[in-house]
Amino acid sequence: MARRLVTTALIVSVLLLMGLASGCVRRESKAGASITLAGSTSVQPFAEMLAEEYGKKYPDRSVVYVQGGGSSAGARAAISGAAQIGMMSRELAPTEKELTPIVIAHDAIALVVHPANPVSQLTKEQVKRVFTGEIVDWSAVGGHSGRINVVSREEGSGTRGAFDELVLEGADVAPRAIVQDSNGAVRQTVSQDKMGIGYISLGLVDRTVKAVAVDGVIPTVENTRTGKYTLVRPFLFVYKGHMVPDAEAFADFVLGDEGKKVLASEGLVTSK
Repeated sequence: MARRLVTTALIVSVLLLMGLASGCVRRESKAGASITLAGSTSVQPFAEMLAEEYGKKYPDRSVVYVQGGGSSAGARAAISGAAQIGMMSRELAPTEKELTPIVIAHDAIALVVHPANPVSQLTKEQVKRVFTGEIVDWSAVGGHSGRINVVSREEGSGTRGAFDELVLEGADVAPRAIVQDSNGAVRQTVSQDKMGIGYISLGLVDRTVKAVAVDGVIPTVENTRTGKYTLVRPFLFVYKGHMVPDAEAFADFVLGDEGKKVLASEGLVTSK
């Protein structure tokens, strides 16, 4: 009889534990709702940092998933509802005006070369002529003799769109240009090619590449903030209609002091 009572007690205890565990799973599932951000590969690494900090501060709120694809893809995802927030690194196109933009920061587009390249400054006109293929040798812009290897972003990229508008002014990139699908890939390509030149987000410049001054102004946060450096584009969150509450909570975090701190620490310019 005693053994039967012990056995019954054990079974009850196990059932209770299973019930508690089941309850935990249900609560976790309820709190584990997610929101998706998709789009600009320029904004993507910063959005990932913001999502990580958001998750640390608010572990019971929605999980934030961040995907790339490019600015145009981000706009399409927001329009179709595939993502609650689209990420863009250029202004809205006429076909995207149904979206509402939120500027989360401004970013300088930095021209980068290999650290061993002696060229440290170019004029905006020289940059245009290099990327359109009119200037093909480094000796024409103060460097060692050798063919310039142009590295550009793909069409549809926000970085490419901003660069086309700010520098190329309607001209086409040289047909022989190496085309990469992310700022990280551009950086890596230039870091491995002493004859390479590309353009990336200022926040992604590191020791593997050298930022070049344009019209005598080096790309820095301060020069961007004061307007001295002019190759600057917006980083946007975009949405259609009304932003859902979970997405709005994340956007509020990004626009708040903690979000601004994260963005500023990575070389972006935020509002005061």
